[in-house]
Amino acid sequence: MEKLSSSNPVPGVCELRQRIGIIKENIHTAALAGGFDPAAVRLMAVTKTVPAGTINAAIEAGIDLIGENREQSLSGKYDEIRRDGVEIHFIGHLQRNKAARVVKMVDCVQSLDSIALAKELDKQAAAIGKQLQVLVEVNIGQDPNKSGVHPDAAREFVDALRELPSLSVRGLMTILPLECTTLQMEKYFSQIHALYVDIRAQNRDNVCMDCLSMGMSGDYKLAVKHGATMVRLGTVLFR
Repeated sequence: MEKLSSSNPVPGVCELRQRIGIIKENIHTAALAGGFDPAAVRLMAVTKTVPAGTINAAIEAGIDLIGENREQSLSGKYDEIRRDGVEIHFIGHLQRNKAARVVKMVDCVQSLDSIALAKELDKQAAAIGKQLQVLVEVNIGQDPNKSGVHPDAAREFVDALRELPSLSVRGLMTILPLECTTLQMEKYFSQIHALYVDIRAQNRDNVCMDCLSMGMSGDYKLAVKHGATMVRLGTVLFR
C-alpha cells in the first residue's frame, strides 16, 4: 500500500486542523471574489497515498469527505477508516471489473466517463439496493492523456443516464491538463462552470446537478473563484 514518504513528518490532528482552517479561509476569500457562496464549497481530502491512521486524524480534525483513486488502495484500508458521518468518493479511472467492489464501499463515483461503466454501476448498485451518486467526468481541456466525456457530448451523456434508475447524477467533475497557464485554467474552469449551469437548468429527472468538482492543491483557489462547489486536496493538506 502507498504511504506518505518517510522524509515528510506525518501531520497530527492539531496540524491538520490548522491546515484545514487555512484552506477554508482561502476558499472563503476565493468564493467571495468570484461572487459565489463560500458555504456551498466542500473540501475533499484526497487520501490515495495516505494511511488509515492519518486519514482518521484528518477526520478528527474536521474532514467529512475523502476521495480515493484506486480500488485496491481503498480496499486495503477501508475497514480501518472511521467512517461514521464521513462520505467516501471514488475519483480515479474505474475499470468495469472493479465496479462491484467499489460500489459497496463508496457513496459517489466522480469519474463516470462511459455508458458501459454507467450500466455496470447501475447493475451493481441495484444488486445491493443502493442509490449510487455519480458525477460525469468531463475532459474540458480535451487532453488525450486524460479520461472524460468530450464537452460537446456531456449533455447527451447526462440524458442517457436518466434511464439508469440506481444512479443519481449529482454534477460534473474535471481535471485540467498539466502545465496550464493561469489564463488557460481560468478558461477551462469558466467553460465547465457554464456547462454545469446549462445542464442544471434543464431540470432533468434523476439529475440533481448540485456538485461541480474541480480544483486540486495547485489550483483550488482559482477553481473556487470560478464556481467550484467541491475541491479535491491532497498535497496541500497532508504534505
